[in-house]
Amino acid sequence: MTPDIDAFSEPPGGRSGARPAPDRPAGPGRSERPERPDRSEQPGQPGQPGQPSQPDHSGRPDRPPTIRARIAAFAARPYWDPPNPAWVVRRWPDLTGYCFGTLFFWLSLTPSLLPRPWLLQGLIGGITGIAGYGVGSLISTLVRLVLPRPPSEHTRTRSWQLVPVVLLVVSVSVVVWGARAQRRLRVLQGLGESSTWNGAIIIVISLATFLLLLVLCRAVRLMARKLVAWFGRVLPTPLAYALGVLACALLVVAGTKNVLWDRGIIGFIDHVSRQANEGTEPGVHPPTSPTVSGSPASLVPWSSLGTKGRTFVATAPTPQELRAFSGHPAKPPIRVYVGEQPEEPDFTKAAELAVRELDRTGAWDRKVINIVGTTGSGWVDRNIPTPLEYMYDGDTATVAIQYSYLPSWISFLVDQERAGHAARALYQAVHSRLEAVPADRRPQLVLSGESLGSFSIDAVFDTPQDLVAGSDGGFFEGPPQASRVWRKIVAGRDPGSPEWRPVYQGAKDIRFAQWPDTDLRYPLNAPWHHPRVVYLQNASDPVVWWTPNLLFTKPGWAYPPLGPDITPQLRYYPIVSFWQTTVDLAVSFGMPVPHGHSYGTGACVGWAAVLPPPGWGPADTEHLENTMAAINRSWS
Repeated sequence: MTPDIDAFSEPPGGRSGARPAPDRPAGPGRSERPERPDRSEQPGQPGQPGQPSQPDHSGRPDRPPTIRARIAAFAARPYWDPPNPAWVVRRWPDLTGYCFGTLFFWLSLTPSLLPRPWLLQGLIGGITGIAGYGVGSLISTLVRLVLPRPPSEHTRTRSWQLVPVVLLVVSVSVVVWGARAQRRLRVLQGLGESSTWNGAIIIVISLATFLLLLVLCRAVRLMARKLVAWFGRVLPTPLAYALGVLACALLVVAGTKNVLWDRGIIGFIDHVSRQANEGTEPGVHPPTSPTVSGSPASLVPWSSLGTKGRTFVATAPTPQELRAFSGHPAKPPIRVYVGEQPEEPDFTKAAELAVRELDRTGAWDRKVINIVGTTGSGWVDRNIPTPLEYMYDGDTATVAIQYSYLPSWISFLVDQERAGHAARALYQAVHSRLEAVPADRRPQLVLSGESLGSFSIDAVFDTPQDLVAGSDGGFFEGPPQASRVWRKIVAGRDPGSPEWRPVYQGAKDIRFAQWPDTDLRYPLNAPWHHPRVVYLQNASDPVVWWTPNLLFTKPGWAYPPLGPDITPQLRYYPIVSFWQTTVDLAVSFGMPVPHGHSYGTGACVGWAAVLPPPGWGPADTEHLENTMAAINRSWS
């Protein structure tokens, strides 16, 4: 007997009748044997909805379809139509949407800025897959509106029998190709050929992520239908549709932002980060030197510095370490740090406290004062201030203000304005105090920062010319795309220079580098005036290139010529490239130097170019790089 292909559509309370629809042709693969007489119209017969099974001539009741029969029925008709419009799930997945979702999954396997581990690839495959499914479903809906009649049952059946199988086979091949492309990218960026990609696991994770997102999307659609039906009881149909969709959108936005994002994700991260900000990292102890904040002589208590601030002031090099490096007499470096003060949105009092601390430590008698921007958590990369302290035998003062304790990526989303306010208040306070120092005794003022710290210093100025004229030099690493002055520099670059290595006004004031030993010499024989500004900017750094515009706009760095550590297989795809770059952010900090968001000891060469002390030469820079590498190993 031919399996009952409608077994998958049975409503609660009983099986539907086994008769085929009168106008439905027999599906491919169906048996040509004579069918049993149709007795579904006779009351009380077996198979009638709501009727109990009656014994056959042998005295035994009809058995429900076996699993094997169900599989055979599904293979003969691999989709279903619900027998009752009131069912919650009223549509089988759209085949066109399925094809587009698979296409987007394939595109997500293409290489981007950095190699991706299998777990993140699985997640991005599911996320881009649901985006493609949405695009395909929209196209399918529009096509159905203009077609005179829907595809035949035979066409629909054959399509569902063949297309998923073909797409699965091709998906396996594309995953294998993607693994090879990832290995080539790993070699290009110094990671070796070994790859942790597992094709089967990637497909499973992508499919699970896709199905979860599909369920959420269908739940939203169901809510919209219920709201439209509810409004339709008292309002005209067009108005009911408009109000229902609007109400659903408001509920989704409010639930996502206020509940899931603000009270859920942000609230949890805020709680964890607040607790972490009250701790102290291993090996960090309160300082005794009066030249740093948090010491017994300081105006800033140790307990107020936060975790990153305590590490910053407690790890300043000692005069003995500086003397061992240069062989010259050395001073204890000054490090001033003011912890976060949430009650001060404009940071005026924090900046005033920092200046009083600089007064206390005698900073205005030093050779160099370095204003360094902090990241979201208050972190200062030791590779930025420490080389300058070694170069000047400790005759420096470094000052920073913490504006947040949140991780940088969260702080970038919710604390961008606070970052700019903190840097602006500190710069104005320090600059005003410097103006009171006689010119012949005035220390040189430099600016520095990495990532969000670079962004905060950038926010102090309006134009590249203001940045150059506002200090005696600047050194920045991995500036985010949101940095206003940086964007103006890149947009105004000289013709022919790529976005990842821009040449601005002949490189007379500002230069960019990935390998600073050689890149800072470019363009050859071009004059480089003082004051100088150096940006270390890796072509593969997603922190530099990430922006919401990647959703639908091809970025300049994706045009040839590509960066030196970018695979020639990189292509831009709307929506997909945005999610690829977003995932690249998660792995960028663990890359070898100089790839991703890793800059290592590049500040040694950078500071040597921006503000070298008298008599400083290439051999000194190399010696400093080796010293900083040893310091980093001791702290790793």
